[in-house]
Amino acid sequence: MKMPLAYVTAAWSGDPTEATEQAARYCRAVYEAGFSPICPTLYLPLFLNDAVPEEHKSSIDMSRDLLRRSRVLVVCGHVVTESVKNDIAVAQRLKITATTLEGILTVKGQGRRTC
Repeated sequence: MKMPLAYVTAAWSGDPTEATEQAARYCRAVYEAGFSPICPTLYLPLFLNDAVPEEHKSSIDMSRDLLRRSRVLVVCGHVVTESVKNDIAVAQRLKITATTLEGILTVKGQGRRTC
């Protein structure tokens, strides 16, 4: 069964380890809701250095390309940062459905809080 791609965004923690753990929990919940999660926060920091301007721009460009390929944008957590607002704006411009994690869990009849 082919699962639709879901781009996962959130107000990630400043601590890389905590952000990775948080992203993995969100991706698991999105997967259990029937989607193939895409979350650049889980892998881009493994090979791109955000402190290098060119690599920071590459990270943004790659993330936007992944969002373009997704069927839905899933906003996780309860804090909306500029980065999350930018993801929502790009999704709206591309006519990609944006919802919350709670929204997809409710639609899937799971309605439970996992994160």
